[in-house]
Amino acid sequence: MWLLTLRQSIRISVLIIAAITLVVLSHSFIGGWATNQKLEVAVRPLLKVPSDPPVFAYWISGTGGDAQKILRLLKAVYHPRNHYLLHLDASSDDLERKDLARSIGSERLFRSFGNVDVVGQCYPVDQTGPSAVAATLHGAAILLRLNTDWDWFITLSAVDYPLLTQDDLLYVFTSLPRNLNFIDHKGDLGWKEHETFNQIVVDPNLYMEKKTQLLITSGVRKTPNSFKLFTGSPWVILSRPFVEYCVHGSDNLPRKLLMYFANVAHSPEAYFQTVICNSPEFQNTTVNNDLRYFVWEDPPGLEPIFLNATHLKGMMKSRAAFARKFMEGDPVLKKMDKKVLMYKSRQRCFEKPGNRAVKNWEGESCYSRENVNIIKPSNSAMRLKSLVTELVSSDKLYSNQCKF
Repeated sequence: MWLLTLRQSIRISVLIIAAITLVVLSHSFIGGWATNQKLEVAVRPLLKVPSDPPVFAYWISGTGGDAQKILRLLKAVYHPRNHYLLHLDASSDDLERKDLARSIGSERLFRSFGNVDVVGQCYPVDQTGPSAVAATLHGAAILLRLNTDWDWFITLSAVDYPLLTQDDLLYVFTSLPRNLNFIDHKGDLGWKEHETFNQIVVDPNLYMEKKTQLLITSGVRKTPNSFKLFTGSPWVILSRPFVEYCVHGSDNLPRKLLMYFANVAHSPEAYFQTVICNSPEFQNTTVNNDLRYFVWEDPPGLEPIFLNATHLKGMMKSRAAFARKFMEGDPVLKKMDKKVLMYKSRQRCFEKPGNRAVKNWEGESCYSRENVNIIKPSNSAMRLKSLVTELVSSDKLYSNQCKF
């Protein structure tokens, strides 16, 4: 991080506000797999009726060198019911982004259901700064425009991996009210009040073409008193109504808070938490858990440690839906594919056309259009279901919602 004077930071803040607005409101360039195609209004048919299982909209983001990790993650969380939007930031080059798009386009399963898109517009993102919030809102806005049928918005990064199949996740969420938001949050800021929220920072990634470190200014500001600050995990599962509120809502709260968080370090850990807990309409829809598994160093650092085979037992005991972080190619991923995700039985669905293994690719195991609503949960679903049942029980749910 670099150091700026307060006067310099105020001038740059004007640029930041304009940049955030442009990034969030722009339509970007996106195509099924083209990197230079204008976004158009969606005409895709609905996949469900009210009695059907829910639909998830995934925002999967990464940086330079992450294309293969994103592709592997996509296959691990893929289901024809869902929608997927992939994004590589400006640290990647044109070749990597095009290779990712070609890889998506070469998969017959993806082409058949047309539910995977790649954002063609690239811009720098600092995962600890407001540029990450702007990118997430950008992805949410695109998914809202592309598809009218999804129920929950799930954020993942290239270092994440699922701990259960999509059939398991769909099974568990089928019985839930579709206005619930799984968002880890707390109102006790502790040391973060002075070292994070009161310290003014500038994120050059909102107005520069290349990725740049956050700039720490010499200025500080008081803790807000017109709204209450909340913090928590940056990884969320948000309901469609709340996402629409953040992107399109007539209430000015989401935009006002976006301007405030333009100068806050680690704003991805606090923006959605602060919006939802200061909104009377949504503050009672929170489930205080992100359904993620991660391990911190002792004492905790800024990032969780990388997971490996020694953590596999803990992952399963956690009853979480996703885990992070994983090194590319770590052997534990193959173990998870085989024992948890049952990837071998689905692998033929992702082979290239012409391979004998996909001769009957429209069969049951490759999700024919006739049976995409048939959910077949595994034992892993019971683990997550037991956790979610505890979380949404009346006593626990209301006692952990947006405590001031």
